[in-house]
Amino acid sequence: MRIAIASGKGGTGKTTVSTNLAWVAASQQRSVSYVDCDVEEPNGHLFLRPSITDERPVDALVPVVDDQLCNLCGLCGEICQFSAITPIGEKVLVFPEMCHSCGGCKLVCKPGAISEIPRTIGSLSLGKSDTIAFAGGLLNIGEPMSPPVIRAVKAAAPEVDITIIDAPPGTSCPVIESLKGAEMAVLVTEPTPFGLHDLGLAADMMREIGMPCCVVVNRAAEGRSDVEAFCKERDLDIIARLPDDRRVAEAYSRGILASEALEEFRTLFENLLAEIEART
Repeated sequence: MRIAIASGKGGTGKTTVSTNLAWVAASQQRSVSYVDCDVEEPNGHLFLRPSITDERPVDALVPVVDDQLCNLCGLCGEICQFSAITPIGEKVLVFPEMCHSCGGCKLVCKPGAISEIPRTIGSLSLGKSDTIAFAGGLLNIGEPMSPPVIRAVKAAAPEVDITIIDAPPGTSCPVIESLKGAEMAVLVTEPTPFGLHDLGLAADMMREIGMPCCVVVNRAAEGRSDVEAFCKERDLDIIARLPDDRRVAEAYSRGILASEALEEFRTLFENLLAEIEART
């Protein structure tokens, strides 16, 4: 079972839900993998505190041009949809940061002037948090594209009973890449105007890609019917409401999971996991 935890915006509690789900699943003697795909701002390791056993670079292939073989035909520039390679005057310029590593320029180069070399864009970390397998990545500062690092993180995660994918916030390409291969998504929101607005964007994204989804309301407050009304209007099932509890914030500030610190939250996340499994 591969479950993605996503959100329309940052700060809703996505990592809180992801790490606690992984922890309660492991406490039930299940084989669990936590996959942190938020490679621009990973923080799951702060709470799971894994022992890292393997670190490796993540590379992307970029073209290099042999000026002696190039006949300046311009086909490489025509096929590239991202202007990462383009002939200008008597030279072909390459912009590695814009390259999506599709290999199209190399394929159309009839003189064989284009080859590819690896360029490091991030790093991958693998380890264990007790019995939870941990996989995470970090995009190098200044790099514009995180999907290659996300793909590397997902590919390195071991096959287990339950894989929890902690997706990046938002609705852009990194989120789509994180969701690939998941059976369903849990959208984490908060009862604020911004939270509900961005929940709508996330729900629209799920509908476009045809992925089943449900909603967890974090920091839920009594008497806030606007969340229920919104989800009813958008045909979204709310499967859990996590109360706004100061004790959770205090535990969180010390890097302790809510399920570890408070028995009632452990029960909440056990029920949430059971509900998710019933839907997959």
